[in-house]
Amino acid sequence: MEDETGEATLIQKAPHAGAVFGAEVPAGLGGLGGSDAGPLTELHVFWLAGMSCDGCSIAVTGATAPSVEELLAGTIPGLPRVVLHHPVLSIDAGHGFVKPFRQAVEGTLGGPYVVVLEGSVPDDQSFLEEGFFSGLGVGADWPASLEAPRAPDQPLRMTDWLRAMAPAAAASIAIGTCATWGGVPAAAGNVTGSMSLMDFLGKDYRSALGVPVINVPGCSPVGDNFTETVAAILLFLQGLGPLPEFDELGRPAWLFGETVHRHCVRAGYYEEGVFAKEYGDKECLVDVGCWGPIVQCNITERGAINHMGGCMVAGGACIGCTMPGFPDKYAPFYKAPPGSLISGRTARTTGAAIRRLRRISMGAGNREFIWDKTGEVPSGWSAERSEPSTVWKWSGFFYKKLQYSGSVDQAKRNTETPLPRSRNVL
Repeated sequence: MEDETGEATLIQKAPHAGAVFGAEVPAGLGGLGGSDAGPLTELHVFWLAGMSCDGCSIAVTGATAPSVEELLAGTIPGLPRVVLHHPVLSIDAGHGFVKPFRQAVEGTLGGPYVVVLEGSVPDDQSFLEEGFFSGLGVGADWPASLEAPRAPDQPLRMTDWLRAMAPAAAASIAIGTCATWGGVPAAAGNVTGSMSLMDFLGKDYRSALGVPVINVPGCSPVGDNFTETVAAILLFLQGLGPLPEFDELGRPAWLFGETVHRHCVRAGYYEEGVFAKEYGDKECLVDVGCWGPIVQCNITERGAINHMGGCMVAGGACIGCTMPGFPDKYAPFYKAPPGSLISGRTARTTGAAIRRLRRISMGAGNREFIWDKTGEVPSGWSAERSEPSTVWKWSGFFYKKLQYSGSVDQAKRNTETPLPRSRNVL
């Protein structure tokens, strides 16, 4: 950014951010650095598309917490307004759309920027004149201060821009499994040599603020996971929030620290050893090909859009789409994982006993005190026996001994309460 004299100034909180990540903040890179300009008021986001299906873009436009509209309008207190340069959502096109990309590389953009990659990175930097897999602009759009990698009338490759823009970016974010781990375009047998953003930039890559590549996986990802991560980073850079916690693979730890299974709406069936036999059944889906017990993802508790939907909630099995090994390590889909042979059988054995014990306790909890005294259940819907079974009585006796050990047995007190006089008025 520039002050009133036109001289480059530095962002107040940037040195602190760089220090935390173990890097000095270089001056003159996209407007980053320094201490007099104060908090950011505007941040540019350059959205690059590699080998993708645009599913990540669709997912993000459905985010609600926060929404893309809130980020673009700058209505979130403390956060700068986001200027999005998206090849699909932009109202500009042609040379006008590519111009800000050139300014970012030249350092004349007038503000800091973030690079977001959707889709995997094709191995077309190794080509000479053979062609490309994903392009943006032509050689005439390239910064005049740098040697143009292509002829003026030849398409620039997405990888040309990625290679030039990533070092000066405040952060580089990979969205979706294709960008984070290579995904479907990098599956066995592909001819594009596709790879993840981390593979392309290398393990030593650090952004202008010293930040390694940030990964928000999913095919497609939960839109809120991406917008929340962006908001958390911006709050930190503004000095208004703590440093977000990322795991060893650059994933937001608070979003990908738990497995699908731990929060799955069907997990209770697994514990009781009850499994679905076909799709559409309500029980645990492990036997029909669910990898949820080992997959790190928050889709079950967060939902797909606005806390609704999600694979297992909608009846689908988890196929591991957020994991680095997807898709090859989780194929063939919809076949029980090998590990379920042991864990599933164990759950069936222990679950059978657990179910029976719980039914006994459920039977006790499904009776009023009055019904216990009178030995009668006044329900016209039930043909059940009025008297509890002998097994229930004996198990209940020992259960209550443990339940009320060291406390007051309210059930015993209730036996002294008189029965209502106006029962069975009809």
